[in-house]
Amino acid sequence: MYNSKSHKAEEFMCHEEVLASLNYAEENKNNIDLIDKIIEKAKLRKGLTHREAAVLLDCQIEEKNQEIYALAEQIKKDFYGNRIVMFAPLYLSNYCINGCVYCPYHLKNKHITRKKMTQEEIRRETIALQDMGHKRLALEAGEDPINNPIEYILESIKTIYSVKHKNGAIRRVNVNIAATSVENYKKLNDAGIGTYILFQETYHKDSYEKLHPTGPKHDYAYHTEAMDRAMEGGIDDVGIGVLFGLELYRYEFSALLMHAEHLEATYGVGPHTISVPRIRPADDIDPSTFDNGIDDDTFAKLVACIRISVPYTGMIVSTRESKECRERVLHLGVSQISGGSKTSVGGYAAAEPEEEDSSQFQPNDNRTLDEVVKWLMELGYIPSFCTACYREGRTGDRFMQLLKSGQIQNCCHPNALMTLKEYLEDYASCETSNLGNQLILDEIHNVPNEKIRKIVIENLEKIGNGSRDFRF
Repeated sequence: MYNSKSHKAEEFMCHEEVLASLNYAEENKNNIDLIDKIIEKAKLRKGLTHREAAVLLDCQIEEKNQEIYALAEQIKKDFYGNRIVMFAPLYLSNYCINGCVYCPYHLKNKHITRKKMTQEEIRRETIALQDMGHKRLALEAGEDPINNPIEYILESIKTIYSVKHKNGAIRRVNVNIAATSVENYKKLNDAGIGTYILFQETYHKDSYEKLHPTGPKHDYAYHTEAMDRAMEGGIDDVGIGVLFGLELYRYEFSALLMHAEHLEATYGVGPHTISVPRIRPADDIDPSTFDNGIDDDTFAKLVACIRISVPYTGMIVSTRESKECRERVLHLGVSQISGGSKTSVGGYAAAEPEEEDSSQFQPNDNRTLDEVVKWLMELGYIPSFCTACYREGRTGDRFMQLLKSGQIQNCCHPNALMTLKEYLEDYASCETSNLGNQLILDEIHNVPNEKIRKIVIENLEKIGNGSRDFRF
């Protein structure tokens, strides 16, 4: 029985409710009156239910689809402006005891090189990332209680935060590790992580169990209920997502929104981020063996419909997607992207030899961080290296209240400009620096509060003279 406030996976992620929603959407995909009502509701910027959103996703009326895209773009501008938050993944270890059939880290793969970084290696990788200009990392590790225990993860976080090289510092460490206990989530929270990220891969229970035939990840309920345990452990910024291509996208879309509704209904705050990765080639993984791949047009519509359904939630697209695809979905709702990413264990301090490939997937966008920053500015976006909300305690419901009220603009826009200025001073190429400094001059006038605007101008001058780390 469906119950969005239940703590049991089979109740808040009810299979029958998903199927009923898909049937409702199929029956109403050409119902203009209903579609108009749902779009009008979406214009209130309060979000949509999973069932309402499913109707828009299935809509086959081109005129209405164009309205959906236009609304998604406007909602993105209303809540996130033209800022795009930058981050990079850092893989600590690819040792894993699970049997996930879509991931090259699975236990039976004897081809891939297994690696686990020492703390000194992590220190070197952190310096390399800082020297690129990154301030925000997403830690990744396979599930292996012997090689990758929680103590190793915690020690790695401590190492990363301790490294200060030249003007560089990693100011926010997000963590993407396997579902774990409330006790371990408390330890991660105490370690000062930013967002805890865990992808469901698929919400379809039967498919999930087939795709995860062995290992602790086989336990559907334990995995699906992980965010409840994370919240109980004090982590109020959580990130969810599915791996599109494993199961029918319509099912995943409705279930993903049901998960967001569950978090909102149960804890008063929905997911901080939603990621939308698509399956990519990797060592011994061929995406064509999976029957549910989606094309770029479907992917774009998924992004647009997620944006208008959960307007307050950040959306992430990684280097799994091409430059062209990322440019398209930036307009439709994406607010965070990675740049200069490596999907191997380490790989930033020194290039990994081809015969020692430890990557989880092949990126589709291999540009440097500087190239990505320049590209974003050419498109009219402000690349943001801001971590202020996390560091000022504006997480969970406190962050959402600021975002919903519009007051976040007086924080995020100034912080984006100041952190961009840091990047331009310390890491950018001459061409990128010139472009960025002009962008900052143009954007200062868009800081809403006059007093804050004056402080930003003063701080930008101080940054130019060598000072660092200003924030609102």
